Amino acid sequence: MFHVKQSGEASSSFSLDDSPIAREIADLSARRRALEAAAVTLSGRTRVLTVSNQKGGVGKTTTAVNMSAALASVGARVLVIDLDPQGNASTALGVKHNAETPSIYDVLINEVPLADIVQTSPESRNLLCAPSTIHLAGAEIELVSQVAREHRLRGALREYLEIEGNHFDFVIIDCPPSLGLLTINAFTAADEVMIPIQCEYYALEGLSQLLGSVQMIQKHLNPKLHVSTILLTMYDGRTRLAQQVAEEVRSHFTHEVLSTVIPRSVRVSEAPSFGQTVIAYDGQSAGAIAYREAAVEIVARDTTEKDS
Repeated sequence: MFHVKQSGEASSSFSLDDSPIAREIADLSARRRALEAAAVTLSGRTRVLTVSNQKGGVGKTTTAVNMSAALASVGARVLVIDLDPQGNASTALGVKHNAETPSIYDVLINEVPLADIVQTSPESRNLLCAPSTIHLAGAEIELVSQVAREHRLRGALREYLEIEGNHFDFVIIDCPPSLGLLTINAFTAADEVMIPIQCEYYALEGLSQLLGSVQMIQKHLNPKLHVSTILLTMYDGRTRLAQQVAEEVRSHFTHEVLSTVIPRSVRVSEAPSFGQTVIAYDGQSAGAIAYREAAVEIVARDTTEKDS
């Protein structure tokens, strides 16, 4: 306990327990305990989600890999399909994806079975990945001449999931920010769209275009596709702007937005450079806890919908 006395004033006291850092540590500790006590019951069905946002720099791949790892950490079996030619999801999950590695390119162009390219992430036996390689950069052009070019991924995924023992609770597809044939394949293969939205200025920029794209896919290729989940990322509660963005998004998408928000986090940014998700890199950090809370919320929502 510290005592402070200024000239002409009575002494006052304050405790380190009242400091912002102490409050933050106490909050994280309470959230960790809540996560440890949380009962997670999986619905038993396979949910196929594509993580998409046509605006760049919103944490799309970061969300895809960390949400996948968080779901795996609570007991879900998860397959990540890296449909982005940059291969950042493959890097973060620690799987091989050099030019010689069998990849999602071979599945889309050469009709190689998905089972022949899927790798298990070193992070968890529950976390698998269909990697991307540099060859995928040319797939947009090569797909143009392919038969059923919009349905190549959907067909391959269905065949893979029909193999005995290949049950997954979640299939999460990370796709490029542009609406090309790779993204269309992702939308056609998925039932749900998860949209990460950055809590910064211009957050909703491009969102109407993305929703328009989803409606187009619904009408022409995949009537089951719908936006099921919106995740607020890069949230800084100290700024009024972040709070305003969160309020605005929640007012437009009342049922889709998760209660959990992902804070700005150095650990989340550092993890990919070590070939890891933040769950493996620093599972006790604020970012890792937030992704695990979001995973529990996604599972709980699915169970509630099934029971209702």
